[in-house]
Amino acid sequence: MKGKGFCLDYFRVIKKVVGIFLILGLFLSIIPDTFYGQAKQEKSSQKLIITDLLGRRVEIENKKNKRIVAIGPGALRLVLYVNGTKNIVGVENAEKAWEEGSRTYIMAYPQLKKLPVIGQGGADSSPDPEKLISVKPDVIFAASFLDRAKADNLQQKTNVPVVVLDYGNKLLFDQNVYKSLRIIGQIVGKIERAEELINYMQRLKGFFHSRTKDIPNSKKPKVYIGAISFKGGHGFESTWGRYFPFMAINVLNVADTSGKEGWFMVDKEKILEWDPDIIFVDEANLDIIKQDYKKNPEFYKSLSAFKNGRVYGQLPYNFYWTNIDTVIANTFWIAKTVYPERFKDVDPVKRADEVYKFFLGKPLYSKMAKKFGGFTKIKFD
Repeated sequence: MKGKGFCLDYFRVIKKVVGIFLILGLFLSIIPDTFYGQAKQEKSSQKLIITDLLGRRVEIENKKNKRIVAIGPGALRLVLYVNGTKNIVGVENAEKAWEEGSRTYIMAYPQLKKLPVIGQGGADSSPDPEKLISVKPDVIFAASFLDRAKADNLQQKTNVPVVVLDYGNKLLFDQNVYKSLRIIGQIVGKIERAEELINYMQRLKGFFHSRTKDIPNSKKPKVYIGAISFKGGHGFESTWGRYFPFMAINVLNVADTSGKEGWFMVDKEKILEWDPDIIFVDEANLDIIKQDYKKNPEFYKSLSAFKNGRVYGQLPYNFYWTNIDTVIANTFWIAKTVYPERFKDVDPVKRADEVYKFFLGKPLYSKMAKKFGGFTKIKFD
């Protein structure tokens, strides 16, 4: 009986041991798949998927302290608005070679000129894949001078994500600018800063509109903007249809009667026909106007604005695309000049520095005014 009992106990033990090993084996077979799934999920979460302004789906490594470059007209400016100079690892040669001009972002961050060159830059230049690769960027922000095919080609050649930004066509308060700022904020980890910029611009848009929306056209002066820079300097005949600083404060822009939108050249005879009450000129091209005034004073003296001393300067805003900060600063000045009673509590100089500090961290009005003239009446005799 003892032998039989011993055998039964032995087989029970063996059965338990075998069962334990079977369970252990099954558990061990599950663990690798579980860990693999976690690793795959973690790896997937490290990818940030962005849809840029061309509608391209771009995958970016979602890591901190990304190395950043920006190429083409205006791209660097937008990045600096959101992120300052942090993690910018190179700049285009044009940013170094050009004089500072009205590029307020270079005034604010002159140290950018000491960074390595990532390509030639300029309105009609092509990206330089080799120089871009040399600074080992994690992301390339590009202006909309690149179309979809060129952006894809550059991304393929550099093996670096290329994200295309855009300013839109309004100069100010444009939805494409807002989208671009949000994309930059998402990529560099500054979403709150991007939203602060957008909310600030939207508040200003509301401020300008609320103070001017109920002024009847019969009570508004006729206004002209001349000497606008566009791919270089131009004289008095260079103007802008649906000029957005004028639109923001509901100004009667005589150039709008042409039906044109954006930059165009107009005949002097047409300006005589319009005969604006108030004229603003881009101070970057003031010398061109003064030279022309000496040659043809009769033309200018025939205009009501010149006869009545109502010609004013505005700060240059267009250099390697739009300096949005300066456009806003100019809008305060234009509003104060055209509607003095509606904006009697506004000091355009103080508001300009407020704008520069918000966008670029530094008050820049005095430097701009010293270089170009500032918010002032222009004298020709």
